[in-house]
Amino acid sequence: MTDLDHAAAFTEYNRRLAAVVAAGDPQAPVPTCPGWTLTQLGKHVGRGDRWAATMVRERATAPLDPKAVPGGKPGDGGLVEWLGDGPRELFDAVAHTGAEVPVWTFTGPRPAGWWVRRRLHETVVHLADAALAAGVPYEVEPEVAADALSEWLTLVAEIPQQRALPEATVHLHAHDEGLGAAGEWLITSGAGGLRWEHGHGKGDVALRGHSADLLLVALGRASADSVEVIGDRAVWDAFVAELAF
Repeated sequence: MTDLDHAAAFTEYNRRLAAVVAAGDPQAPVPTCPGWTLTQLGKHVGRGDRWAATMVRERATAPLDPKAVPGGKPGDGGLVEWLGDGPRELFDAVAHTGAEVPVWTFTGPRPAGWWVRRRLHETVVHLADAALAAGVPYEVEPEVAADALSEWLTLVAEIPQQRALPEATVHLHAHDEGLGAAGEWLITSGAGGLRWEHGHGKGDVALRGHSADLLLVALGRASADSVEVIGDRAVWDAFVAELAF
């Protein structure tokens, strides 16, 4: 984890997402989330924020049904205002419960504050989806994109799922200035799962590019053609195909 202020970043990226939703066509299809419109995307994120907040507030030991979350649908104020209140709902819940109190997460019990980082990066990725739907530029600061990629790799490594990961070593290298070690990831995958660390090393395949582009490629929001691929492209394709949640 970096020194990134996850709460401040969550507030900012929620604001950006709400602005895209407000300005876009509500019925615009979201290419990277088949079957969803821009409105449905906004509802998904807003409900997710309240789902996390409810679990934190109730000190949940098991996942709650998202459809049963209080306030899980926009009220009279409309979608944009409701979506924009999501971070505050979670911050209030964390303050009420205590940031270090363990609650349910995808990776087992974790401190309640864990959810702030998770919801930040859910918003960061869905901002990319919204930008594609609305036909507007997607902008994310390098340190935020790099932290999102690290958080995603951690989830993949820790969530117990059956995956046919290839026996491979993958190196990701973000060439944004100032990231340092936080901009390099050395990933080992195989039958035993996935492990990763920040570092430089030779892999079966390496991807180089801006952290934002690496994030979108890794999460299936962009083709690997948008970055430099060194080594066996087939290894990357097999690797990333198994990483969807």
